[in-house]
Amino acid sequence: MQRETVHRTTPLYPLRDDARSVARTSLPGNPLAPSAARRFVRAAIADWTNLGMLATCAFCRGSGGCPPGSHSTDRLADDAVLIVNELVTNAVVHAGTTVELLCRLEESADGEPAALVLEVSDHHPARAVRNEPHGPEERGTPEYGRGLHLVAALAERWGITYRPGLKTIWARLPVDGWDTCPLPGAEPALQRGLRAAEILAPSPRRTVREDSDWISRGALSFLAEASDLLAGQLDEDMVAALAGQLLVPRLADWCAIWLDSESGRPGSGWGTGGGAGTAQRLARVWHSDESLTEQLRETLDKEPPLLLPETAGNGPVPIRWPGDGQPGADEGTAVAYRLVAGGRGLGTLLIARYGLARVPDEATALIADFARRVALAISAARQYTRQATISRVLQRGLLPGKVGQIPGVDRFLVYEPSDDGVAGGDFYDIFPAGSGGRWCFMLGDVQGSGPEAAVVTGLARPWLRLLAREGYQVGQVLDRLNGLLLDDAMEAAESAALMVAAAGGQGVPEGPQARFLSLLYGELVPSPRVGGGVRCTLASAGHPLPLLLRPDGRVLTAAESQVLLGVVEDVAYQSQTFDLEPGDTLLCVTDGVTERRSGSRMFDDEDGLARVLAGCAGLTAQGVAERIKQVVYEFGETPPEDDLALLVLQAR
Repeated sequence: MQRETVHRTTPLYPLRDDARSVARTSLPGNPLAPSAARRFVRAAIADWTNLGMLATCAFCRGSGGCPPGSHSTDRLADDAVLIVNELVTNAVVHAGTTVELLCRLEESADGEPAALVLEVSDHHPARAVRNEPHGPEERGTPEYGRGLHLVAALAERWGITYRPGLKTIWARLPVDGWDTCPLPGAEPALQRGLRAAEILAPSPRRTVREDSDWISRGALSFLAEASDLLAGQLDEDMVAALAGQLLVPRLADWCAIWLDSESGRPGSGWGTGGGAGTAQRLARVWHSDESLTEQLRETLDKEPPLLLPETAGNGPVPIRWPGDGQPGADEGTAVAYRLVAGGRGLGTLLIARYGLARVPDEATALIADFARRVALAISAARQYTRQATISRVLQRGLLPGKVGQIPGVDRFLVYEPSDDGVAGGDFYDIFPAGSGGRWCFMLGDVQGSGPEAAVVTGLARPWLRLLAREGYQVGQVLDRLNGLLLDDAMEAAESAALMVAAAGGQGVPEGPQARFLSLLYGELVPSPRVGGGVRCTLASAGHPLPLLLRPDGRVLTAAESQVLLGVVEDVAYQSQTFDLEPGDTLLCVTDGVTERRSGSRMFDDEDGLARVLAGCAGLTAQGVAERIKQVVYEFGETPPEDDLALLVLQAR
């Protein structure tokens, strides 16, 4: 096995001309990156196998199949996934930047066998990468992990390439070496698992010494990486988990984090660590020896650290070593830090070191800086959680609790707000409006999101109901809603002007926020024609146009596009009337469907929605809705970023 470290600015191997032999992706520098990288590598190898670019073994070709899990490409994928997982994890922890992953198939050339080359790059090239500790003073500091041990053991050759602003660790796995699968009865997966476990097994615990030189060299880098990693977390428990991973075993042999209850009520595993009357819960415990984690958790549950309120923000506080108080071989020193942000206590961080009478000042100062960053991340996560909770409450209050069932019409509604925790602008309603079997329906989208959009939604839906029940026709309803929105915007402008004057022209937005929305609004009445169905009258104001599906698969546009509501005065909105005969289906959607993106393409480019709807002939209202939703989700590689709403009405 050859191992080398190189410093190059040119590709190490000649690239194949076939672009299909290269797969690449960019991953965010957060804890989700390793799992995404594993899935990406397996998918790339599976695609190459299906395309015939990776050869199967002689046993497969002769017998028609190898035992599950023993195929050559399965074994190649397993080793590739192990390497990529370690390299991406190291890049996230030690660099904290976006990670670039490249997989490349290379043909045999100049005596080199065909190979799979894996490249993992980060944008922190100044950070050195080590394979082995270089001196006795560094052997107790597992700063760089053991990922490169694994790479060296599995790869035919590996190395490091430096480019301006980029550091790449590459590994070469020979493909030809996998041309023979093991015979039935062998256990390659188990063998590979044992091999990986042996490579990654933790080294025997050595006497822990404080490396002041490392702290002076690496403190700023450590704090910068920690800040980047913690800043993107929106869940306080994830912040606590990451904090533990960053501290253990780099700066502590074990640590624990308690979080104060925002409500002040006792929670699971709570104590008085935050001071008198402060309820806390033990959120996370980390130990360098994982087998001791549960035992440590049980001990700390019973004996949380007691910190008085006046200790908040005053640095480390020595804490009695947890346990029965009897001296032991593993006893050391423990210190606690209050987690404080904006003058508000958020929790307690407890760290411990074995075999030390006290934690050196250099380490306590570094951990105090780290604790402040943890507190800021927890505060931001809690603020996000509060905002998301308020948005969910607003969303529930602004949408109808129950959607009416229209006589003679099957209806099915899909409404999925985005996952950003902010109240969306999409709204809907179906309700009876007076006598004569008249029913009204709406599907709208307010500009923007959050509280501003919620205010407009809270005005528009009740106004529409009121106007409909007053007997106004479809076009008249839109005319009056447009005027109401413009009047409300004028009042907002006057209020903003008064705020500007009161503030002396400082700190207030220069102009009022426009309040406009797109809306599809219609009414249904029993059809005067014999044979059932309903008569539909509707109008679209800047909204994606509704589509009408006939039973024979024809798709027609059911309305004409008109200007958004709340933009232009003196607009006379027009409506269209048509019959929904038995079997006809009316599809109404918001732009979360039509503008769903996949790269530079949108779902409704080249009438994409109409083409999908044409294939839904013969389906029920629910079947049509679920089919459209499925195709919309499959169109992009990531979940939809916008609210998703669609309404299907089918006459019977």
